[in-house]
Amino acid sequence: MPAKKFGHARTIDVPPALPAEEAARIAYEADQGLTSHHFTPGEHPIVRIEHLNKSFDDTLVLKDVNLNVWPGEVVVVLGPSGSGKSTMLRCINLLETPSAGHILIEDDEITNKSAAEVNKLRRDVGMVFQQFNLFPHLTAKENVMIGQTKVLKKDKAEAEAEAMKQLDAVGLADRADFKPAQLSGGQQQRVAIARAVAMHPNVLLFDEPTSALDPELVRGVLDVMRDLAENSGMTMIVVTHEMGFARDVADRVVFMEEGVVVEQGLPEKVFDHPENPRTAEFLGSIK
Repeated sequence: MPAKKFGHARTIDVPPALPAEEAARIAYEADQGLTSHHFTPGEHPIVRIEHLNKSFDDTLVLKDVNLNVWPGEVVVVLGPSGSGKSTMLRCINLLETPSAGHILIEDDEITNKSAAEVNKLRRDVGMVFQQFNLFPHLTAKENVMIGQTKVLKKDKAEAEAEAMKQLDAVGLADRADFKPAQLSGGQQQRVAIARAVAMHPNVLLFDEPTSALDPELVRGVLDVMRDLAENSGMTMIVVTHEMGFARDVADRVVFMEEGVVVEQGLPEKVFDHPENPRTAEFLGSIK
């Protein structure tokens, strides 16, 4: 991606994206001690972020972010509000357009894609939002079906069978014919997760999926996410403030502040023996 100028003063130059084989070798050497992911010979990262920058007007909110995510890995991103973690997540499926740098999915650079290519990308990179974004006039089952029929072009019977399978997986098969207004916030978020999983994405992004829920409803959503992480083999990148979930489920924890990846590593290492003083201060403040 060429250099970009922000406002009247700042220009950012970034190098070209690395060739796939070289990037995979460097990523393996860098990451093998930072994650509990089980590497296979010749494996490449499924998500590769190189020198990512993002500016809103004159404010640079992501500053030279570099991160690899491996197939089947569960990466949990932590950090204070305004640290850039949600912006990074939204850049991965181009809900936000990077200002400079490179994002590659399975070694395919996604920046500078056409609208049609971006739509295809969003079939492969699913997202669960803070707000549930369900269609209020559709039932839970119909909400899970609609992406399958409209985007994947599945026939109604196949989409319905998949919807019921995923609703059963999140414990809501008995609420399949309920509309969102008839469901609690936690139930609506579980429908949203079922909808995302029903598309069988290569990567599933979670943007603070419990932050809009009342405390008593959080556990049910986290249980669904925990089951996905432990049993589905799906690649997950989760932005959350749920420290217990991060410690128990993540293969790797990433701590961000002021648009920078400050520290990353195994959950027990980051939580119990953080190397960066700011990481320690943040984690200490929320215990």
